[in-house]
Amino acid sequence: MRTEVRTGETGMAQVLDVYDHAYLAGGEQRVLESAIIALVERGTLSLRAGRLRTVDAERPPHPVERAVIAACPRSKRVEEVFEDLRHREEIDALARRLVHLGLVGDWRRRPTRAGRLRLAAAVSEGTLPAYVLEGTTALAPGPVRAGLSGPHTLPDGLGRTLRRMGKALEDDSDHTSGGYGGYGGGGGDGGGD
Repeated sequence: MRTEVRTGETGMAQVLDVYDHAYLAGGEQRVLESAIIALVERGTLSLRAGRLRTVDAERPPHPVERAVIAACPRSKRVEEVFEDLRHREEIDALARRLVHLGLVGDWRRRPTRAGRLRLAAAVSEGTLPAYVLEGTTALAPGPVRAGLSGPHTLPDGLGRTLRRMGKALEDDSDHTSGGYGGYGGGGGDGGGD
């Protein structure tokens, strides 16, 4: 699915593909999910038990799909593949292109009004795969949906923050029950005569 967008300055038409639309619908995460789903559907990747593996020597034309294949030459956990792909030039280049077209804001990389309108137009055309718009919730229950709905779906940094908060709470409970600072430590001078 490819659609055209006219840029303001030059008036030249810019073509948007399925991964551009995926970015507008759900950001970087949706692009990665969409590429994996498309490659699994075509039989290029296998996704079983939360692990991705290349099973076909296809060299897809889209750079995002090539990056996904390069990220899992052997069987690899989905979470590891997602982490590897978050730092790939192909994903950054897609986002920068959408920023340049005025469809995504530069700072937070969220769709602008023009981006939301372009996505709405593509939705009304009805040619985008459902998973591009809705993510893994559009998939039927099965190994692909289960494999992609794992722990990697937490926003960046949230897992680390939650672990730190848990550790801080554990540390705090150790101090209040372990005899530090005068709590529960017993002692005293024994009183009496």
